[in-house]
Amino acid sequence: MAAYLIVDVDDLLQRFRARGISLDLQELAVGLRGGAALAAGLISADSLKAVAVSNWGAHGAAGANYQRIFRASGYDVFDMPLRESLADALIVHYFSFDPEPVDELILATSSPDLTPLVRRVRTTRNARVRMWGSENILQGTEFANQVIYQPLESLLGIQTKNVAVYVDFENIAISLNEQGFVVDLDHLIERFVTQAKAHGQVVKMAAYAPWGQRGSLPPLVDSMGREIADDAPSRLMLANIDPVFNLPGKNSADMRIARDVITDASHTDGADVVIMASGDRDFNQVLNSLRARNKQVIVWGVRGSTSRQLENNPGLTVEYIEDFTNLQTHQSLSVAAYSEGASAAAFTPSQWSSVIVQFDRLAKALQSELMSVHQLVDQLQDVGAVVSRQRGEDLVSQAMSLGLLKAVSANGMVMLVGNHPIVEKTRLIRDRIVVRVLNTLSVRGWEYVNYGFLLKGLAMDRELDRPGFNYSDQWRSEWIDCLVREQVLVRELLPHRHNPEDLVPVIKLQADMEAPVPRQRTDDEPADTPNWAGISLEELEANSPETADMVRRVVISVEQFTSFRNFTWCPLGSLHRRLRLFDTGMAFQRAVEYLSENDGADINEYQNPQSDFMTKGISLNLNSPLCSDILSQRDTFVRLLLALYERNLPISDQTVRQLDPGGEWDLDFWFSIMETENVLNAVPGRVGQYSLFRTHHTVNLVADSHRAK
Repeated sequence: MAAYLIVDVDDLLQRFRARGISLDLQELAVGLRGGAALAAGLISADSLKAVAVSNWGAHGAAGANYQRIFRASGYDVFDMPLRESLADALIVHYFSFDPEPVDELILATSSPDLTPLVRRVRTTRNARVRMWGSENILQGTEFANQVIYQPLESLLGIQTKNVAVYVDFENIAISLNEQGFVVDLDHLIERFVTQAKAHGQVVKMAAYAPWGQRGSLPPLVDSMGREIADDAPSRLMLANIDPVFNLPGKNSADMRIARDVITDASHTDGADVVIMASGDRDFNQVLNSLRARNKQVIVWGVRGSTSRQLENNPGLTVEYIEDFTNLQTHQSLSVAAYSEGASAAAFTPSQWSSVIVQFDRLAKALQSELMSVHQLVDQLQDVGAVVSRQRGEDLVSQAMSLGLLKAVSANGMVMLVGNHPIVEKTRLIRDRIVVRVLNTLSVRGWEYVNYGFLLKGLAMDRELDRPGFNYSDQWRSEWIDCLVREQVLVRELLPHRHNPEDLVPVIKLQADMEAPVPRQRTDDEPADTPNWAGISLEELEANSPETADMVRRVVISVEQFTSFRNFTWCPLGSLHRRLRLFDTGMAFQRAVEYLSENDGADINEYQNPQSDFMTKGISLNLNSPLCSDILSQRDTFVRLLLALYERNLPISDQTVRQLDPGGEWDLDFWFSIMETENVLNAVPGRVGQYSLFRTHHTVNLVADSHRAK
C-alpha cells in the first residue's frame, strides 16, 4: 500500500503565526506523521512516505534547524525555492517513477499550490485524498467532492494560547532613552503587537504611563523625529492597546500594574501567557506568583536597564526589546531628520520647542548667550516643561545629542546652536506669532486679540510660507497653544461682546514679552523694504516684474471693487485673498508699498460698517498718473474684447492679435486679470477660448464711455 503525506511547511508556519498560534515544530512534525499513518490505516508510520517541502533558505539560520527537526521525525526534506513550480517538482521527484499507484494522499496545506497533485498523481480506484488545513480552499471547486477536508487544528489538538501584555511604558521609555535609543512610538507599537502574537492569541494589551502629563516621559516621536506625545493614547487605542493612566513616578505605576496582573490572573479564563514589559525588579514577586499558577511568564526588557533579579530568574523568559525592534539612536535620527526631502514634513511643536523657547527667555533675563545646564533645567521645571530634575537633565542631554545645544565648557555651560534647522524654524514661528499679536494690540489699541482673528492673520503671513509651515488652522492652533504653555502668550476666556453668556478665547502677551529684535542685515544684503519712491512702473518692471504685475492687479481689482460697491476703500485682507494665487514671495506687500510711496494709494484704518472694529484697507488715488495709466490700459484691452464680441468672433490669443496686430500685449497676463475679475470666462472644452461677461459692471462702464466719445 502506497501512502504519502506532503507537508507544505511554509504555508503552515505562515498561517499559524498570522493567527497567533505558538507551535512546537517538532510536536507538529511528529503529530502530522502519526495522524497520517492512522488515517491511512497503516500499522506503522514507517510505511508512510512523509515529505516536508519548503524554501528552507528563506527562513535564514532557522531553516537548517527546521530541516533537522523534520529529518529526525522521519521526513524527506525537499527544497523548492520556486513556489509556482512546487507541484511539478513533487510530481517529477516522487511520483513519476513510482510503480505503485497511490492509495492514500494527504496534503497538509491551505494553499492552492498543491491542488494539481490531486489530478496528476496516479491513484488506485478506491484511493482517498485528504487535505488538512486551516481553511477549506476546495469549497466550490472541481475537487470539492473528490478530496476529504479536515481542519488541521482539531486533528492535532492544537489549542491557541491566550496572551496578556502589560507594558510599564514609563519604565520602558526611560530605559530606551537612557540606552541612547529614540522612543519611536509607532515602531514600538507595531513590534510589540507582532511579538505578542508570536506567543499566541492576544486577549489583552495595556500600556501604563502618566499620559498627558507634560514632561513626564521622554519625547515620543515618529520616524521623522516629530514629537507625537499628545497623540500617544489615540495611537495606542488604534492598535487595540489600552492606554492606562497612572500618576508620574515609579510606585504609582508598579501598584497599578501589579493589581491588574493579579486580578486578571485570578479569573478562570485568564491568559495562559503573561508578558511584562518592564525591567523593574519590584515585579519579580508578582511574576513568581504567576509561575505558581502555571502561567508562562515572559519579560520584555532593555539591555543594561533590566534588573538582574529578573534576568537570573529561572522561571522567566527574558526577551530584549532591542532584539525585536529596529529603533534609531539619537545621533542617527539627527542625521535622518534633515536628509534630502525631509524638510517638507510638517514642522509641529515638540519638547525641543520648550528647550529653545525657555533657553531664549532665560538668556534674555541673564543677558547672556551662555547658561549652565542646572539653570536651564530649573527654567524648564518652573514652566512645567518637565516634571522632575532627572527628566529635565534627560531632555537637555537629548537636545545636545541632536545638536540643538552645544557644550562650551567643562563646567556644564551650554549655548543654543542658532543655525540648527529646528532652532531657526522654532524661533521664526515664535517671533511671527508674537509680532502679529503685538502689532494688533498696538495698532488697534485692544487689550487682547481674538483667537480666531489671530488664526486668520497668521494664515496671511507670507514669512510663514515655507514647506511644512502654516498649512492649516490646526497647525497654527498647535503653535499658539505651545506658546501659551511656554508662558509666552496668555489665553483667557472672556464674555462675547454681543452675548455675554458665551465665552470666547482671547490671546494676550505675557508682561515680560517684547517685540523680537530683527536680524541685522549685512552691507551686501538688500534692504527688507526697498525705497520705491520715484521709480516708474517701467523701471519696476525691469527690476521686479512680479511686483510690477501685482501693482496692475491691485489697481484694477480695487477700482472694480470700489466702483461697483460705491465704496471709497477696499479691505486689504479680502484683496490679498483674492490675489494670493499670484503672490510670489512678497509681491503683494511690495506692490502695496510701491503704490503708497508713489501716491497711487492710501493705506488706512477704516470704519467697517459690518463690524465694531476698524479694518485695514486700501483706497486708490484715481487722479495719479500711475493709476490712470494702468486703468487706461485695462479699458483699452476691454474695448478689444468688446470689438470681438460685437463681431461674434471667438475671444482667444489669435483673434486679439489679429484685431490689434501692433499691440504689445502680454496676453497670458491680461487674460489672467480678466478671468480673476470675472470679465472673461473660459469656454468649456475649448482650450484658450473665452466668453465675455457682457453685462459685467466694468464692461458696461467701458462700453458707455466709448459710446459717449
